[in-house]
Amino acid sequence: MREYKKRIADQILTDKLESSGAVLIEGPKYCGKTTLAKQQAGSVLSMADPNTLSQNLSLARTNISRLLAGETPRLIDEWQIAPQFWDAVRNEVDNRDEDGQFMLTGSAVPPKPKKDEKGNIIEEEQIHHTGTGRISRLKLRTMSLWESEDSTGDVSLGGLFRNADSIDGVSYIDLDRLAYLTCRGGWPKAVLKKSTKAALAQAFNYYDSVVSSDIKRVDDTNRDEELTKRIMRSYARNQASQATAGTILADIKNNGDEDMSDSTVYGYIKALKEIFVIEDSVAWNPNLRSKTAIRTSDTRYFIDPSIATASLGLGPNDLINDMETFGLLFETLAIRDLRVYADALDGKVYHYRDKNNLECDAVVHLRNGSYGLIEIKLGGSDLINDGARNLKKLSDKIDTTKMKKPSFMMVLTGIGDYAYKRPEDGVLVVPIGCLKD
Repeated sequence: MREYKKRIADQILTDKLESSGAVLIEGPKYCGKTTLAKQQAGSVLSMADPNTLSQNLSLARTNISRLLAGETPRLIDEWQIAPQFWDAVRNEVDNRDEDGQFMLTGSAVPPKPKKDEKGNIIEEEQIHHTGTGRISRLKLRTMSLWESEDSTGDVSLGGLFRNADSIDGVSYIDLDRLAYLTCRGGWPKAVLKKSTKAALAQAFNYYDSVVSSDIKRVDDTNRDEELTKRIMRSYARNQASQATAGTILADIKNNGDEDMSDSTVYGYIKALKEIFVIEDSVAWNPNLRSKTAIRTSDTRYFIDPSIATASLGLGPNDLINDMETFGLLFETLAIRDLRVYADALDGKVYHYRDKNNLECDAVVHLRNGSYGLIEIKLGGSDLINDGARNLKKLSDKIDTTKMKKPSFMMVLTGIGDYAYKRPEDGVLVVPIGCLKD
């Protein structure tokens, strides 16, 4: 059996099974959803198994309760192949009135009802209910550096919310290693590969799968493979920016592509979001001391930095030879890790930018109203100083009579040997190679 590396989501899944009848585990293809679920499953039904697919599809239409029978929690893998499972699981959870009954895994959002050629909903394919109150959701992302054992984990993000007065940590990630980790990504199969070549190939395999087949399966639309590549390449060039669909469209046209509309680009981007290739960052809206218009555009990110490098055809050496691009793609890596760690704290990651172009790359906001301000920099004293100044400017703008003051301000760096607190302004400097949840 393949080695299993523990995931931060293991405990999140346990908690959700204890508090809801079923859990939907969603996320990108190859991120380890099925493997994660199998660690806690009492029994497994694989809808993707070609040996039993025809039989199971027939049962799903005629006697779906037979497929739901089994030791709990029962895992139904690739459940969306038979959308009838959604309502059936919801009803069975109601009937049993017990938590931890089912886990559903898949690489796409719950599908919309299918229609026949006359536009009528195909009743057997229809999802009638949202599942609210019965089916909770767990978004699994690719592995963070702590989970892949590339971070020492000396500095806990959760610990900073409790006490940020003193920190101590060491990182062993240098520039070469960081470039490799950015291109390798957090794909479980890549993390477990022994050879560098094989590990780096995983991201390209994922990219090839997305453009050749996965994006076409979202809503049975025969999307153009070459256009998908061009849109993903443009999205990669616009990582960590608030680029609009119009900006991406202009980028495509500038590279000699045919005329197309904003709506076409939006359609492709929407499809990529539905298969969890893209996960943009939404804007944070704090209470400020004075009226300042906050820009609400999303910041563009792939769910893993290696999708960007694969889209651009880049390897580790290419990143080292283009530090500007490296810095943007490192930000994608850092946002991925912060999201994984924030999930464990029941928090969310946002970004901030106002009309004066004052920015904050990441705001980790918890449900209790606590938050931390984070600037993401590749490294070096000049960039760290710039990040610290931005953090202080934003902190000074926040109206602490209406909301809490920041639990911490952090410059999260790609390289650097040690984590420390700057005596002149209290800003933390933390290399990503020593951060954990």
